[in-house]
Amino acid sequence: MAITREVLSQLGCRFAALLPHLNERQRRLAVATEARLLGHGGVRVAAQVARVSETTVRRGMAELDAGGEPFPDGRVRAVGGGRKRAEKNDPVVLDALLVLVEPDERGDPESPLRWTTKSLRHLAEELTRQGHPVSAPTVGRLLKSAGFSLQANAKTLEGAQHPDRDAQFRYVNGQVKDHQASGEPVISVDTKKREQLGRLPMAGREWRPQGEPVAVEDHHFFFSGPDVEQAIPYGIYDITRNTGWVNVGVDHDTSVFAVESIRRWWKARGSLDHPNASRLLITADAGGSNGYRYRVWKSELAALAAETGLAITVCHFPPGTSKWNKIEHRLFSHITLNWRGRPLTSHEIVVKTIEATRTRAGLRVEAALDTGDYPIGVAISKERFAALPLQRHATRGTWNYTLLPQPVTTTDVAAVVESDGPAGRRQTMLTRLADPRLTGLTGAELDQLSNALASAQAARTQQRYAEQRGGRARRATGRLRGGKPLFDDADRLLLTLVYQRQVCSMNVLADLLEVTNTCIGDLVKQTRDVLEDRGHNSGVASVRFATARDLLTFLDHGIRPARTAIIEALSDPALTGMSRDELNDLTERLAPRQAAHAERLTHQRRGGPRRPGARGGVFPQKISNSERVLLTVLYLRKLCTLGVLADALGDVSRSAVAGVVRETRPLLERDGCLPSPASARYRTAAQLLATASTPNPAGTDTPTS
Repeated sequence: MAITREVLSQLGCRFAALLPHLNERQRRLAVATEARLLGHGGVRVAAQVARVSETTVRRGMAELDAGGEPFPDGRVRAVGGGRKRAEKNDPVVLDALLVLVEPDERGDPESPLRWTTKSLRHLAEELTRQGHPVSAPTVGRLLKSAGFSLQANAKTLEGAQHPDRDAQFRYVNGQVKDHQASGEPVISVDTKKREQLGRLPMAGREWRPQGEPVAVEDHHFFFSGPDVEQAIPYGIYDITRNTGWVNVGVDHDTSVFAVESIRRWWKARGSLDHPNASRLLITADAGGSNGYRYRVWKSELAALAAETGLAITVCHFPPGTSKWNKIEHRLFSHITLNWRGRPLTSHEIVVKTIEATRTRAGLRVEAALDTGDYPIGVAISKERFAALPLQRHATRGTWNYTLLPQPVTTTDVAAVVESDGPAGRRQTMLTRLADPRLTGLTGAELDQLSNALASAQAARTQQRYAEQRGGRARRATGRLRGGKPLFDDADRLLLTLVYQRQVCSMNVLADLLEVTNTCIGDLVKQTRDVLEDRGHNSGVASVRFATARDLLTFLDHGIRPARTAIIEALSDPALTGMSRDELNDLTERLAPRQAAHAERLTHQRRGGPRRPGARGGVFPQKISNSERVLLTVLYLRKLCTLGVLADALGDVSRSAVAGVVRETRPLLERDGCLPSPASARYRTAAQLLATASTPNPAGTDTPTS
């Protein structure tokens, strides 16, 4: 009997409504039932309408004829059906897999996957190579059945712990509770990672129209060099009020910048949120710009305490525990989430993005841009640091201390008050160091020399930048990343002249200007080359100062160091047998030979030429070249012994004087200047100096018995 169109239409409607809701076996049986009802040709018609193969329909009819029991719920195939699992066909495949993923515990330490990524694909390929053919999904299933899962590194190892670690945490907690109970402000401070500005990739993702990601640079080196702008967020988190304040700097992360950020927070928010505060507690890391080792950090806090009237207490976390600082996970982490996937192309974007940071716990953040200059190399002398109103706590005073809000005691080293700040004190000291008695030049001559060397100094600066970046600038130079340097070209010239004239050592200049001696050494090296190219001879000053106190006393009152008066007395013609002009001429003639001899000795000590990049400065010796000539002349005249000369100088040893004579005597012999012996000898330094101070019109030596 032919199957009518109406029957086919009804069959199609039933299949369309029923089959999508059945599993594989149920669909097969349902189609087979309809095929049996259609009679002859029903298998082909039912298969076409259901869009399955005729073999599937005949298989269903065979299952109906067999009359088996229905399968349990959830089962589609009979028990034992389908392909066997890999571990059934290959019982050792799991052991082979564990050998690969655990080479240290249970496998071969020379496993081929010990130093590569253990991805499912790599594991499957290695197992197949060993004779265990499996697929990547099978490897994943085997690993899960063995108790494995994908895991990242767990940051739980902290290395060697400080013995006072836990005790310091308890002490910090006690200080925080004490200040909060009294209603005093408690803040957590730190510097967030500095960010380079530009179209650079940022971690994370954010919602955007499909197919329109933000285009960024594929390499960071396009945004490297001394002329790249950057943002340095320094955060202040008020623990009690759950508020944040971020000072975005553009120069350097220094201790001066850190304290200035706290000062700006206090003026903008702290004084308003805590109008009755008399104390301030700061919790900070052990290192960084607010580290406990830095004198500048404590000096600037002392100035802030005197300015605000607050007793500022600082408690540092132990070394290696910076992640315990509250600001890390209550402020900085939320800022990082807020600007994820967003290039920081300008300082405005950085500030606005920080200000937009919010949390469900009620965190509110304010931010401000700080365009001030904070040069590196600033230091505080021991004398100034000793005068700070700093009280160390009885418990671990290195990490816990308080700066009292009382004026800082003025010392002889400081010529200006503390409130002027390091920059003001530095500028005042530079003005004083321009004294003609130190530079050997008048003010007009110094300005003229500075103007003449300006172009050469600028060229040297550009050459140094080219060496730093490894080539020429890729674009027009903008604001240098280093910001404003500590010293401009005129200041560099002044300090180099003072140092080249051997007025004092680098350490003395560093103490006077509150910078590091490395900073002085670098600028001397750079400016010295410019002076040598011009052929300028700065000469040697007539006075030398061993301490900053002596130099300031000379500038204020004209009092020369005792050493200068002694040398002046020993240069008396009655002792040297020649006039002072003749002695000066002799000193100038021998100066080049002495410099060459000193360089030769230095070459022998270092074992080769000076290394590239070395400072090549003067490094004044304890006994200057002119003093060496004078002492050698006095000894060759047999006026006294080496011990008497050492006693006369007061701060040198007999062996030092012997070395001076041994090195300088050959130079005098080559110059043909061997002084004749004197007719008198002096057994003590007092007799020697007394003779020099006693007028002797006859010009003869006065013997001493």
